[in-house]
Amino acid sequence: MLQLPLVVTAQVDLVLVLVSLLGLWTRLSHLSYPNAVVFDEVYYGPFVSLYMKRVFFIDDSGPPLGHMILALGAYLGGFDGNFVWNRIGAEYPCSVNVWSLRLLPALCGALCVPLAYLLTLELRFSHLSALGAALLLLLENSLIVQSRFMLLESVLIFFVLLAFFSYLRFHNAPSSSWLRYSWLLLCGASCGAAIGVKYMGVFSYLLLLGVASLHTWNMIGDQTVSHLSVCVQCVCRFVCLLVVPVLLYVFWFYVHLGILNRSGPHDQFMSSAFQAGLQGGLSRITQGQPLEVAFGSQVTLRSSTSQTIPCWLHSHKANYPIRYENGRGSSHQQQVTCYPFKDINNWWIVKNPGRQELVVGSPPQTVRHGDIIQLVHGMTSRYLNSHDVAAPMSPHHQEVSGYLDFNVSMAAQNLWRVDIANRAAESEVWKTIQSEVQLVHVNTSAVLKLSGMSLPDWGFHQLEVVAEKLFKARSSGWTVEEHRYGTSQEQEEREVELHSPTHIDVDRKISFWAKFLELQWKMLTVKQDDSEHKYSSSPSEWITMETNIAYWLHSSSNVTHILVFLLVCFHRLYSTRLGTVKLRFH
Repeated sequence: MLQLPLVVTAQVDLVLVLVSLLGLWTRLSHLSYPNAVVFDEVYYGPFVSLYMKRVFFIDDSGPPLGHMILALGAYLGGFDGNFVWNRIGAEYPCSVNVWSLRLLPALCGALCVPLAYLLTLELRFSHLSALGAALLLLLENSLIVQSRFMLLESVLIFFVLLAFFSYLRFHNAPSSSWLRYSWLLLCGASCGAAIGVKYMGVFSYLLLLGVASLHTWNMIGDQTVSHLSVCVQCVCRFVCLLVVPVLLYVFWFYVHLGILNRSGPHDQFMSSAFQAGLQGGLSRITQGQPLEVAFGSQVTLRSSTSQTIPCWLHSHKANYPIRYENGRGSSHQQQVTCYPFKDINNWWIVKNPGRQELVVGSPPQTVRHGDIIQLVHGMTSRYLNSHDVAAPMSPHHQEVSGYLDFNVSMAAQNLWRVDIANRAAESEVWKTIQSEVQLVHVNTSAVLKLSGMSLPDWGFHQLEVVAEKLFKARSSGWTVEEHRYGTSQEQEEREVELHSPTHIDVDRKISFWAKFLELQWKMLTVKQDDSEHKYSSSPSEWITMETNIAYWLHSSSNVTHILVFLLVCFHRLYSTRLGTVKLRFH
């Protein structure tokens, strides 16, 4: 029988409570000051706005978790994404909840202080040493400043500290307790989160894996541990420290792509298949197109290379010069190029060499891997042709042209074989958006490709298209992006028809894994801005302070807030004239 009075005892670490409260106070106090864009808020802010509008973007600086955390704070504060992040110091309007925008990074920065205290205790140091470690994080000027604004450094540090603290709790817990594996699971989740915020988190993850590997090796050599226990613990460590971080890393992108489902400014970097899954962009154009390419189809062919600038196979009413500037002669045939904009001259008709008709039959005769075709330019009716004539900018390749019959001894060579490169994954039928094809010239076995060169003024600076005999896979793939079933045989009617797509509903959604792998590749290879950052500096300039970083410039008083080290600042106070610039420490 329960006896009264009922007594409950609890142990409270007052030092932990104190440093936690101080961490919250230093990071959250007057969080909305200044009410203006500070430093890299001008960089992360536009991504937050795109999240609010669910518009797709690529950030080549890192994974999406950090951006999503910032966007979560903005969402909780009712931010609609309509603020323009154009310069440091731009004032936030009253409609923008600045406190909410900066809340989650500030909370992460505040939690780093008690985490440092607890982590030091797990390392078997004294409470006094743990207090010292917590105070170092609590009072560090740069950490305070970075935590108080919409930046990702505090978020990354928080997950790294949480990962190491969780692993130490697991390592120090009694081996007989199965609850210790919950700490190991939290450790793996924290590692996945750290990598999901910034790729710099990989270095901390590798360090933790090294420590865990050493502990595991010592456990394997421990004769007091049974073989069954060793196997179980190895499996648990493998799952928690390797499988969980990888799955979480993929999960961040799953959420990221699930949110950003609308067409945006970075669509051009992605493949046609990827773009077709975004609302309002290519999907609006390609909706209702026929899926399978047939003889008589009207198509646009986009280069499926990894180039940052998309382009489409193109021709126009202009011929190659009779002689180039270096004295070489050309075929003087109609120019064929790759044009980086959508244009009516990008349309081609897939023709059956055995038939004269340029319309789709009933039923449609689909084009398959290995079929021989002719490509007729929709607006000029010239056949895509190649021959043993040197290309204008790449004389080691064959020229590609729209064939003109000049009644000379240069017969048409306009047959092309369809080689579907990804037929194993898709189908042997040539499909819109899904199939990546190589067009092989029948007479010379050369492959249609981009040379990577641009034509001069006579070619309107469009990209050069060539045929390469000793070809490599790179730059030789083409994808049908826009597609219509042709029904008009006459040229005038056909030109009108090119603006009137048929509507046959088909599903062109690509899998998440295809999107994930493509986005990973683009993040690693696409450089959105090659120009030097205006705040860039060399390591030697960090010591001499020859350059500084303006975190915030007051709109009226011109007070500049910069981050400096105290001793260096005192030295510069005596050696440099400050003028009207004031240095303020946070």
